Amino acid sequence: MATAAVRMLAAADPAAGEEYFLPARKLLQGNPRQTVWMDHTDPSGQFMAGIWHSERGRWSILYTEEEYCRMLEGVSVITDHAGLQLTVRAGDEFVIPAGFSGTWEVLEPTRKRFVIYEARSAIPP
Repeated sequence: MATAAVRMLAAADPAAGEEYFLPARKLLQGNPRQTVWMDHTDPSGQFMAGIWHSERGRWSILYTEEEYCRMLEGVSVITDHAGLQLTVRAGDEFVIPAGFSGTWEVLEPTRKRFVIYEARSAIPP
């Protein structure tokens, strides 16, 4: 039986990233430029991995996906809707569950490796 090839995730090529800005309705402080480098997206679009970078700023978040993160650089503060805070730095690993709501604040430019799974029921038609 043939299987798909396993491949290594590469370091982000600065020229290959997709830059964007968040919608104004999410912004709470600043207007951080963000960049994403996608390493893998499965054929269903439900599972993906890559690297994300953001400049300083603060915005509202509402997760429909499950996300594993490994901080590569910088400092960010993730605050839930009840006000509980988690400060994350280079080397930290954490999971953000689907349904999480609160804010993400980048105190020092942040880069993270991410792996996301979004159940089909959470993907808009």
